[in-house]
Amino acid sequence: MSSYRVAILGATGVVGREFIKILQQREFPVSDLVLLASDRSAGKTMAYGSKEILVRETDEHSFDGVDIVLASAGADISRQYSPIAAAAGAVVVDNSRAFRMDPDVPLVVPEVNLADCKDHHGIIANPNCSTIQMVVALNPIHRVNPIRRVVVDTYQSVSGTGSPAIDELMQQSRSLLNGETAEARVYPHQIAFNVLPHIEEFQENGYTREELKMLYETRKIMHAPDILVSATAVRVPVAISHAEAIHLELSEPMSAEEAREILSSAPGVIVQDDPSRNLYPLPVDAAGTDEVFVGRIRKDISNPKGLAMWVVADNVRKGAALNAIQIAEALVQNNWL
Repeated sequence: MSSYRVAILGATGVVGREFIKILQQREFPVSDLVLLASDRSAGKTMAYGSKEILVRETDEHSFDGVDIVLASAGADISRQYSPIAAAAGAVVVDNSRAFRMDPDVPLVVPEVNLADCKDHHGIIANPNCSTIQMVVALNPIHRVNPIRRVVVDTYQSVSGTGSPAIDELMQQSRSLLNGETAEARVYPHQIAFNVLPHIEEFQENGYTREELKMLYETRKIMHAPDILVSATAVRVPVAISHAEAIHLELSEPMSAEEAREILSSAPGVIVQDDPSRNLYPLPVDAAGTDEVFVGRIRKDISNPKGLAMWVVADNVRKGAALNAIQIAEALVQNNWL
């Protein structure tokens, strides 16, 4: 079996550490692992199996001889280094927003549009975490009964902002429980015991960039240029896992039972839907898992062609690192490198 020289760009971040964990768990055929980060993290070591690997500062020669790059170091770093890596012969699976809407770069969720990987030119984009879990849940229904409109409210964990946000949530929680003042540095307001209807910058139309991603990325991934998506993205005081309340308008009426049956056999989906036993997806249960969990599936009583559902997934794992590694696995298995 062939093995591959893999580089992780942004190795010391939340997603970078998850890359390392998943590569080992899924026994990805790594011959050599290159860990890359900024000059602040260079010189640290990180465990990979029984090995301790030195973290290197990223430069233009970091990708020489590398087959696959898993990148999660932010859009500016990706714009700088992903083309260099691709020119050196590597295929980059990039987790930033840098290339997602580039018409020459595939934007891929393996359960939805894996074949798009074949058309890469050295870079494949990983979608936004909130988009990934939504399209995994929606695409099986869309293939049977095309979706015309989606209204989605997200409840996104602080891990989506990185380690400093997790630390801030914990520190604020301790401070408030001790009767002290909560200091906000990462977010514009206190996040502990609070919710913030504000993820990324507000745009001229009143939506945030995070909310608009869910529209444009969904259209590209599902090959559905006319689908309408209106999102409200909310940050909640949860460490791991995003939740979404989704309302669909379909082309034709569909019963909750039919939707439940479709989703029960869909790849990457687990249906947890028995309100009589208080069974529905929870962020604490989704953390550390690979699947997208769907529950509260019901007819939308405000729309005869509508359905409503509740969708939860680990945003660091399926919403970022796992999705990228699934793409890398497909590249290897199908000789698409």
